[in-house]
Amino acid sequence: MSRSQAARTAALTVAALTSTLLAVPASAAEPADTVRIHDIQGTTRVSPLAGEQVSQVSGVVTGVRAYGSRGFWMQDTAPDGDPATSEGLFVFTGSVPRVAVGDLVQVSGTVTEYRPGGNSSGNQSLTQISRPQVTVVSSGNPLPAPVTLDSASVPEAYAPQGDPAAGGSIEGLELRPQAYALDLYESLEGMDVRIRDARVVGPSTRYAELWVTVRPEQNPSARGGTVYGGYDEQNSGRLKVESLTPLSQEPFPIANTGDVLAGATTGPLDYEQYGGYHVVARELGEVEDRGLERERTRAQRRGELAVATYNVENLHPGNDQEKFGRLARGVVENLASPDILALEEIQDDNGPVNDEVVSADATLAKFTEAIAAAGGPRYEWRAVDPVDDADGGQPGGNIRNVFLFNPERVSFVDRPGGGATTAVGVERERGRAVLTHSPARVAPNDTAWEDSRKPLAGEFRFRGRTVIVVANHFASKGGDQSLHAAVQPPDRSSEVQRTAQARVVNHFVRQVLAVERKANVVVLGDINDFEFSATTRELTAGGALRSAVLSLPEEERYTYVYDGNAQVLDQTLVSPGVGRFDYDIVHVNAEFADQASDHDPQVIRFRP
Repeated sequence: MSRSQAARTAALTVAALTSTLLAVPASAAEPADTVRIHDIQGTTRVSPLAGEQVSQVSGVVTGVRAYGSRGFWMQDTAPDGDPATSEGLFVFTGSVPRVAVGDLVQVSGTVTEYRPGGNSSGNQSLTQISRPQVTVVSSGNPLPAPVTLDSASVPEAYAPQGDPAAGGSIEGLELRPQAYALDLYESLEGMDVRIRDARVVGPSTRYAELWVTVRPEQNPSARGGTVYGGYDEQNSGRLKVESLTPLSQEPFPIANTGDVLAGATTGPLDYEQYGGYHVVARELGEVEDRGLERERTRAQRRGELAVATYNVENLHPGNDQEKFGRLARGVVENLASPDILALEEIQDDNGPVNDEVVSADATLAKFTEAIAAAGGPRYEWRAVDPVDDADGGQPGGNIRNVFLFNPERVSFVDRPGGGATTAVGVERERGRAVLTHSPARVAPNDTAWEDSRKPLAGEFRFRGRTVIVVANHFASKGGDQSLHAAVQPPDRSSEVQRTAQARVVNHFVRQVLAVERKANVVVLGDINDFEFSATTRELTAGGALRSAVLSLPEEERYTYVYDGNAQVLDQTLVSPGVGRFDYDIVHVNAEFADQASDHDPQVIRFRP
C-alpha cells in the first residue's frame, strides 16, 4: 500500500445498514438493561451515549480492517425494528484486530464520535467504540442478511435541509431514511449492505476505489456516468466502493466510467472524509469492461479558427516522457491540432523544487517538441512568468497559463511591456479593439487574484481578423464543504473568490466591447466552477459572454469527474461578436482509470 493510499484509508471509520437479520444466539442470560448497538447509534447522527462507557455490547463480526483505521465492524443479531437506528457499529482497535468474520463478540469501551478530517472539515461524525475490550463468545456464526441498495431502497432526494438554529447542521435531526439518501445511509452506518450489477460512474483510482450508482436512471451521461446538473441534483445513488482485502493479496480492479461492477458486492457501509458513505467490500464483484473509448474531435475547416483549452496537471520537465507523449498525442490526435491552445498548470523549469526559478521555457520546449514528434504542428508559445510563489498551486511549481499557437494558421500580435504585475489595457486602433500589451495579465494586482493564477490575455490575427483570447485558471474549491457534509446545504466558501475573479474578467471583456461592440473575444480555461454557478453568472453578466457549455445537451456537459459526479469545471465563453460556433468537450481523461490529466480538454471552432 502506498503512503498516499495509507493516508486516505487512515481516514476510514464506521458505517451502518438496516436489514433483515438471521437469528444468531447472543450471550446467555443477558440482563434486560444491556446496551445494544441500536441504543448506541440512536435515531440521529450523533450517539445519545457519546462519551459514555458501555459494557458487553454484543454483535457478529462482519468485517475486519487490518490497515489504515484498524478495527472491525459488528452487527447486532436482535434488531429493534426501527428503520432509523443502525444495527451495525465500528470498533476502533488501533492495531490489527484479533477477531474474524463470523465471530460473536462482546465489546466494552467508550462510545465516541469521530469526525474524519477534523472539526473544521464540516464532515459528518462516525459513531464507534474506542479503547475496546473484546471477548469472543463463539466463531463461525452466520452473518446477518445484507440490505440491498438499489433504486427501490435509496430515495431520490439526497439530503434534508439543516436546522437554521444549529447553523444548518443536520446532526441533531431525526433520521428519515425513507425520505433522504443521506439519512438512509446513516441509518445503515456500519451494517452489511449489498449492491448488484452497478454501473461504474467514477473510474478506479490509485487509492483503490471506484464509484458506482445504485440508481442508474439518475441523470445519466451520454457515456455511462452520472451528470451533476445543479446544486439540487446531488445524485443520491452514488456510492464509493473499496475492498477489505489488502492490495498485497488481491489487486483492486481497473474500471472506467460505463463499466459494470457485476454480481454482488457486499460489506459494511462506512463513512470517511474522501467521498462520504462507501461500501467496504468483503465480497467484491467483477468488473465488466464496456469498451469506453477516448473521443476524437473533428479537424477545423480552412476558414474556421479552432481555440482549445487543456489543464495538463502540473506539467514540468521532471515528468516522465510518457506523460509528455500522451498529452502531445492528445493534442494532435484527439484535439486535431487546434490553432490556439490555452494551457493551465504549466510549471516552471524545475517543477515543485521550491527555489527562485520561475521560467517555464524548458517545460514548454519539451512539450512542443513532443507535439511535433507526434505529428502535430510546431507550436510557438507566449506566456508571462509569475512572481515567485505568488500564484498558488503546488508549492514551488509556479503554475501559470500559457498560449500555444500554430504560426502556419494564426499569428500572435506581440505588444511589449506585459510583466507579472502589469495590467493589460484596451485601446482603439483603426476602429478595432487592441491590447496595450500582449501577452499580458488581466488586473494582476487585484485582490481577487491573491494566491491564485492570473488570467493571460493575448491578441491574435486569423485571416485578417483580430481575436482576443483570455486564458484562465480560477481559484480552486479548496475549503468547500462536501456534498455529504453535516451542514446542508454545504458551505461553498471558495465561491467568494471565484465570483470576484469572474467580475474582474467580465469587466475586462466589457472594456473590449466598449471599444469594439462586435469584437471576437474568447474566455476559456479551468474556471473551477459549474455552468450553473454564481461564478458563471458573473462571467456572463450583462451579456458580455455566453457559456458554450450550454450549447451541448445536458448529458454531455462535463469535463471532470469527482465523487462519481460528472461535472463542468472547465469552460469556454465567447462574446456576442463570435456568433455561430461549434463546441466540443473531448472526453479523453476524466472517465478513465488511466489518465494523462484529470481534466478533459475542449475546443471551439468559429469563423471570426
